[in-house]
Amino acid sequence: MITEKPVSQPDSDQAAVRPVFHDGATTLHITGQWQLEVDTPEVEPVWKKIQTHKTDKVIINTEDLKEWDSSILIFLIALINHCKNEKISLRTDTLPDGIQQLLTLAAAVPAQKDVKTTITAQSFPDRVGEEMINFIKSTTEMISFIGETTLAFGRLLRGKAKFRPFDFKLFLMETGAYAVPIVSLISFLVGLILAFVGIMQLELFGAQIFVADLVGIAMVRVMGAVMTGIIMAGRTGAAFAAQLGTMQVNEEIDALKTLAISPVEFLVIPRVLALTIMMPFLVIFADLAGVLGGAAIVCTFYDINPRVYFDRITTAVSLADLFIGLFMGIVFGILIALSGCLRGIQCGRSASAVGNAATSAVVTSIVSIIIATAIIIIICAFLGI
Repeated sequence: MITEKPVSQPDSDQAAVRPVFHDGATTLHITGQWQLEVDTPEVEPVWKKIQTHKTDKVIINTEDLKEWDSSILIFLIALINHCKNEKISLRTDTLPDGIQQLLTLAAAVPAQKDVKTTITAQSFPDRVGEEMINFIKSTTEMISFIGETTLAFGRLLRGKAKFRPFDFKLFLMETGAYAVPIVSLISFLVGLILAFVGIMQLELFGAQIFVADLVGIAMVRVMGAVMTGIIMAGRTGAAFAAQLGTMQVNEEIDALKTLAISPVEFLVIPRVLALTIMMPFLVIFADLAGVLGGAAIVCTFYDINPRVYFDRITTAVSLADLFIGLFMGIVFGILIALSGCLRGIQCGRSASAVGNAATSAVVTSIVSIIIATAIIIIICAFLGI
């Protein structure tokens, strides 16, 4: 019989493994306290000694084992895997009942073979191809979702859509009245900035009064709608994605499908309709706040009469400018609501997926707003509006 030195420190409470070799069998005496906060033996040194003595049977002795936690399970699972690979018999019936039950539980849930455990570097063509495939897939899903929403609106016009009027009223409040303070504040500051930057340049030519034209046309025609859209994308679009994503995680959307209730009708339609209706009103508030922000600068620090300032705005801003801004608000409302609902329904089944869905909804909404703004401006330029 050959006894090796324990693989540990000499302290009696220290975790240790003492191999004893006898007639082709190895007995591993596991002693001390096996806990994560202290140093515990590694399986590799022990396994090298077992291989050296050409063992065909391993017996585990835990008579002197004191306190233990998952650290001993890590050691034992690695030892079991080594013995399986080398076809060496391993006796675990001498282990405490608690350890045996945990080992049985670990063996009952095998590791997933299709999970990537290593990160491999992709070549540039591979990355481009993968991104292109994801883009095509995302575009297809978006077109399909827009089609489903359009059909649901058709059923709504025929009075066949299923959603609760109470939900619609609640979304009107959340997307309308509750959003007025933040929209007004940001638009006021944007108007203030436009007036400050504009008057600094116009002052060089002695044309300070034309800052009213700049602020009025910029806010009413474009900036009021764009700033409202960006604010609502971060506030409401992300909220829609998080709400529907959480419902996806909790399998509530699956429950609606089981009850033969269309999730698009029940969840998407009231959100899209509420935000589309409230966006023009929010744009009007944004326009007024931006004009007042400009007045706060030019009338306070540059001695421009408030009456003259507002007279210039009413002269410079036309109804066409107002209608273009309101039309942009309606378009942005549809894009934000669709983006938020789409990303929420596409959400995975984990908590992190909800956060990813909210982030993706905001990014998609803002990109859509910028593209839609460019398209509308170009169309208006061609039409001479």
